[in-house]
Amino acid sequence: MRIDKLLANMGYGTRKEVKTMLKGGSVRVNGNVEKNGKTHVDPENDQITLLGEVIEYREYIYLMMNKPGDLVSATEDANDMTVVDILQPEDQVFKPFPVGRLDKDTEGLLLITNDGKLSHQLTSPKKDVGKTYFARIDGKVEEEDIARFSEGVELDDGYVTRPASLTILSSDTISEIELTITEGKFHQVKRMFESVDKKVTYLKRIKMGELELDSSLELGEYRELQDEELKYLFSITNSG
Repeated sequence: MRIDKLLANMGYGTRKEVKTMLKGGSVRVNGNVEKNGKTHVDPENDQITLLGEVIEYREYIYLMMNKPGDLVSATEDANDMTVVDILQPEDQVFKPFPVGRLDKDTEGLLLITNDGKLSHQLTSPKKDVGKTYFARIDGKVEEEDIARFSEGVELDDGYVTRPASLTILSSDTISEIELTITEGKFHQVKRMFESVDKKVTYLKRIKMGELELDSSLELGEYRELQDEELKYLFSITNSG
């Protein structure tokens, strides 16, 4: 990789700014001053420093966010703030994007990365990665609904969903449930309950496969995935 591209990708400045730093003798490769931006370096084996600070190159970034209910799951939007807008500048330089989508008013677990291969694998229907949601429902959820969801329900456009696992946490005029689905049709959870004459009033994703939302994350907070969490995600993408 060219050293000017590496420095720019890591957020140390624009190509023009990086060129100025190089010409000023601020960059060293393996202890030697490097002024030529076209010089190729090996980020894995070469030691690169800027003003004496060792640069640790990273190609990918993996973040877990507790998405609030007022942000769009996108990299940019003409009308609303996005989940990427609230990332710190040092994370935005990696040009990350959300894995899949959560509706604007839906809270909870959202993965953000710049690893396109991982994102594609996690959202592929072939992988059957379950997404588990906590929801409050306007209406009394009953055993009959569990049975119907386990067989798949017909949505308003005629599409029949895959079987889903519904757990009733409490059942009254306002019910609380957990629902695990293995697909992600538009407004799917809301439309599934509409098919049984009930309305979702609050929705939060709490799990993706066995990856659970960190309960210590407040709405709008995020952190990098831990090694064990990454190993689990890669085990999904490498299976099958």
